[in-house]
Amino acid sequence: MKITLILVGKTSSADVKNICADYKKRINHYVKMEEVVIENAVKASDTGKIKEKEGELILKKIAPGDYVILLDDKGKEYTSTQLAAYLEGLFNQSLKNICFVVGGAYGFSDELYKRANAKLSLSKMTFSHQIVRAIFAEQLYRAFTIMHNEPYHHQ
Repeated sequence: MKITLILVGKTSSADVKNICADYKKRINHYVKMEEVVIENAVKASDTGKIKEKEGELILKKIAPGDYVILLDDKGKEYTSTQLAAYLEGLFNQSLKNICFVVGGAYGFSDELYKRANAKLSLSKMTFSHQIVRAIFAEQLYRAFTIMHNEPYHHQ
């Protein structure tokens, strides 16, 4: 089992980079996790073209057998314990790779929505794409500690 986190755009904040690196190291204790960074398609003139270009670049990084989850404001919301149970269910399906995708500022292309297996929302609130990385990495780590009955998460 492997987790791939596909991210649109580089992180310019050293603090966000450090937080993400810390959680990636912690997550790798449970499962191999890699990050793939896709360049922003800022050269396009309209949002539709930007989403289309970023979608093409993302789709090139996804293998046919990958299970794809888009981090999307229209996705399903979970509590931390529900997310852990959902992920545990996916792990029990013996999937080779789960790809979580954090899109660009304008969201995802129609083609990427068609390819996705699921959509996950972190909140009804809007966060910058940089800070979402840190929030999601923490929640992913929290889910693993819940699955392994470790004392990180308190109820």
